[in-house]
Amino acid sequence: MRAALIVIAGTVIALTSCSSTPPPAPHADSTVPVIAPGRPGEEAKTLSPGEAATAVPSATANAADITYVQDMVIHHRQALDMAILAPNRAESTKLKGLASRIKDAQGPEIQYMTNWLQDLGQKVPGHHAAHEGMPGMVTPEQMEALKAAKGKAFDALFLQLMIAHHEGAIKMSTEVLTHGSHIRIEELASDVSVTQTAEIRRMQEMQAAA
Repeated sequence: MRAALIVIAGTVIALTSCSSTPPPAPHADSTVPVIAPGRPGEEAKTLSPGEAATAVPSATANAADITYVQDMVIHHRQALDMAILAPNRAESTKLKGLASRIKDAQGPEIQYMTNWLQDLGQKVPGHHAAHEGMPGMVTPEQMEALKAAKGKAFDALFLQLMIAHHEGAIKMSTEVLTHGSHIRIEELASDVSVTQTAEIRRMQEMQAAA
């Protein structure tokens, strides 16, 4: 009869080949480290058992979560206002495709955030809500200039404004990942950061090519 050795949580356990008894399951007090994936731009971290017990995001929203979602509804709406101009004004086919993807991604996110706020009994911002001081937002004068532009001039201004707009969204998302507590908003902010970082790279490539 041959024996096999299995290492579980640092303990060597001998099992015989004819044994039908399963090995013991790891206990909650295991000293095996837990690997936690990093947030966008961060490396994964090794958590001790004590840290792992408190690393799970909460299902309860705090003020940072609420503010982020309300502000991001306004932020996304402006991105849509910019994106819907592209089909009739842009010259670049790639830019038109990018604008379409922005619209297709951020439209459903607006609805998701609106539903989340309503479920919590929180105010949904109006379509003309103020946005002074919000990172990356286009001024009324810049929006009018974008609406008046066509062809290469539109493409150049759109890329300039949308890159800054995306950078603002990433900044807002980074802040809520630090100060927020609700797991669904952490997931949303992470998605926004990853998606818009990739779109910034594509827009910068378009700028370089032009």
